[in-house]
Amino acid sequence: MMPARALDRRRRVARAAMFTAALVAWQCAGPAAGAYSFNYQVADMRQPADISGGTACPQPTRQNTALPGGIPIQWSTSLGTTPATILTANQTPAGRLAEISATVTAAYGIWTGVSGTSLAPAVFAPLGTTAAQNACNPTDGVDTICFDQADSAFTTGVLSFTRVTTSDAIGQQAGPGTPPAGFIGQIVDADILLLPGNSSVTFATSAALAANPSAYDLESVLSHEIGHTLGLGHSGVWRAMMSPFGPSPGTYLGTRPTAGQPDAPLADDDRAGLRALYPSAADTAHAGIISGRVLPANPLILPTGTTGVFGAQVVAVDTASGAVAAAAIGGWSCADPGPAQFDGSYTIEKLAVGSPENYEIYAEPLDGPLEPSDVPGATTALCRNAITDPGWPTQFACTSPPVAAEFSTTIRSGP
Repeated sequence: MMPARALDRRRRVARAAMFTAALVAWQCAGPAAGAYSFNYQVADMRQPADISGGTACPQPTRQNTALPGGIPIQWSTSLGTTPATILTANQTPAGRLAEISATVTAAYGIWTGVSGTSLAPAVFAPLGTTAAQNACNPTDGVDTICFDQADSAFTTGVLSFTRVTTSDAIGQQAGPGTPPAGFIGQIVDADILLLPGNSSVTFATSAALAANPSAYDLESVLSHEIGHTLGLGHSGVWRAMMSPFGPSPGTYLGTRPTAGQPDAPLADDDRAGLRALYPSAADTAHAGIISGRVLPANPLILPTGTTGVFGAQVVAVDTASGAVAAAAIGGWSCADPGPAQFDGSYTIEKLAVGSPENYEIYAEPLDGPLEPSDVPGATTALCRNAITDPGWPTQFACTSPPVAAEFSTTIRSGP
């Protein structure tokens, strides 16, 4: 099976930012670039401080876990039947809906089942349904899953994509009557669309997958896309749920969840990213932090305006197991009021601590399997200026440098 690349796009909608992340077949005081490829949002510094937050430092995008009533989620029961988009074991009308609803619930449960985070099941409102075919609306403030909605983002090879709208101003809304954003980078709407009505692409529930080996596993695809709705970008870790590549037809990504380990399909990189985005004060088992800078052996290769390597993937490997604990897309730091400085900095948070935890670190360019085009939310979304936003204040302006494609480094201890 030949893999195709996942394509991400970023564009502004009104004053908010909209990220589109596609899954394809065969699939702040001194913060530094964080791990796990978050998406970032820079506040609209043309606004007063009480609206912009007073800093141009990039903020990771995330859901508001304190939203009264919970984050509203739903899926569209418009499924498409000629040809069918979703294959189920139970072919009765009520049985099909119940089976798909259970799959959607299970995919959310994978993420709410991670220990050491504030993303508990109660953060989400009860799963709803709508009969509308074109229910994925970026202005309704509801996180919606659609199986029968056409969209121009379904270019060749795209199986599914997530469109995420985030706030760049406090009080901003997805649309009239929707809750106002309480912080910069708040996700105010997120919609997941799966390729509809395609004779060569079908999705199957867990119960129907064995009988339909040419179908894509619905739970795996939804789990990946839900990660995007939570603020996670693509990961360079092959085993990670947030890798830009999905499972081949007829297979499930990772290990099926159990009552004892609902987050079993996730990799440590996924879990660490979720803990960093939605930390829990009670989590003392994952308090480890590794930070530093990636500097080239030859500083003359650095682009103008940079003092370190930008866009390197920094990987922390558990020395005992040899498994990847987490990976960061590094290259910048920022001290309030900003803007970002491209000094090669990185930070990997939420690592397991205590004996016998030890980690080895290495850095590599984004030259495959993860490429710069896979992570625009962690690279090109770090700066705004008068070219991207007319009237942008000069003191808060910057331009993201090109991602370093080639470099060599050495590891040394810091002061």
